Amino acid sequence: MLQRLLLAAAALTLLAGACVATSAPADSVTANVATPGAFHGYGFDQCLAPTQRAMNAWLRQSPYLAVGIYISGASRACKVQPNLTPAWVTTQLRKGWKLLPITLGPQASCNARFPRYGKDRRISATPGKNGRYAAARRQGTAEADKTVAAATALGLSQGSTMWYDLEGFDATDNRCRYSAMAFLSAWTREIHALHYVSGVYSSAGSGIWMLDEARVNTPSAYHLPDQIWIARWDGKANTATTYIRSDGWRPGGRMKQYVGGHDERYGGVTINIDRDYLSLGTPKAPAESHCGGVPVDFTDYPRVTDASDPALVKALQCLLTEQKAYAGHLTGKLNTRTIASINAWQSAHGLRVLPAWSRRAWMTLLATGQQPVLKFGSTGRAVRDLQRTLNAATSGADLPVTGVFASLTDAALRSWQRSASLRASGVANPTTWTALASGLRP
Repeated sequence: MLQRLLLAAAALTLLAGACVATSAPADSVTANVATPGAFHGYGFDQCLAPTQRAMNAWLRQSPYLAVGIYISGASRACKVQPNLTPAWVTTQLRKGWKLLPITLGPQASCNARFPRYGKDRRISATPGKNGRYAAARRQGTAEADKTVAAATALGLSQGSTMWYDLEGFDATDNRCRYSAMAFLSAWTREIHALHYVSGVYSSAGSGIWMLDEARVNTPSAYHLPDQIWIARWDGKANTATTYIRSDGWRPGGRMKQYVGGHDERYGGVTINIDRDYLSLGTPKAPAESHCGGVPVDFTDYPRVTDASDPALVKALQCLLTEQKAYAGHLTGKLNTRTIASINAWQSAHGLRVLPAWSRRAWMTLLATGQQPVLKFGSTGRAVRDLQRTLNAATSGADLPVTGVFASLTDAALRSWQRSASLRASGVANPTTWTALASGLRP
């Protein structure tokens, strides 16, 4: 208990010092952000936290929205992390990155590659008097305390997932396996006690197989992680593996490292990474309300004339009102005041001034304003704006306006990008938003 209090105090001291030393933008996320939360999409992990220049380039150009970062553990290869600071964490969260905080501490007793440095310890394989591997359990508890201290110092709040990296080992070695299981059980128990979410990364054929066997055969004997990160380099961007049963940690409790170390280059920046696919939780976008309940979500935004559906006209009036471009009543009729407003908008946005509202005009309205970078896995208001704009850009797109960027939105965006002679990246970056807001259509 004393050790735990000392660790917590040290973490608070580090965090307080960081808060004094750095000044984040007023609208930034500083703490109280659970990460990665509910997220279905692509990520990468690389031992050394990338520079801000690299993170910015990859946010704008890569398919990835989650990134693994090694925050703790005496056996991690990147013990020195010059870029990993509270300010770095704050900046990535504010920009939309999902973080995967990883600890690589004591490893399985039969793993010949560890200790890595000589002084870092392996998991104790001594069963003890009662055969419960008490020494390994103490190690697991202590490592969880260190992890949470590091997370707290970086501003990662309670509710975030902490990942323990247990590298592949010989799972047929009973003492090695049972001690590793005892260690992870104690790790998870302590992570839960400190109000974080427990995750375990390991190879499909050893650590993950071991966890699944415990889940099925001895579920009451161990504290099992909430989420698993499967290392299985089969090149398939999913969370499947034949090493464990299909129902384990599903739905919403799995991710998979499906490609091992290799170079990728985006925005002029090359990083050596592993690729990951995440299926965690159930992504949802907050509900929206416009003009006191006026529906503005349609799977098509056709030309608006005197003969148009009143619901479509009312939505147009509402959206113009929100942009302070219309001050009349929401009548659902293309009256004189509405035509004056749409003519003013058309003139201001380089469109033909007509007593009608075109698909191009819809695009300029729906994509207006400063928009964040969006890609597979993004959620929120801006995703709805993107989905509405794509429905206006292409007749027959028929995208459900959900606020969740999933496969249908990805396909529709890539199709529009190709038709607009842009790189079909599936990323709504500033170049894409500018083209959409200009009303660019095939």
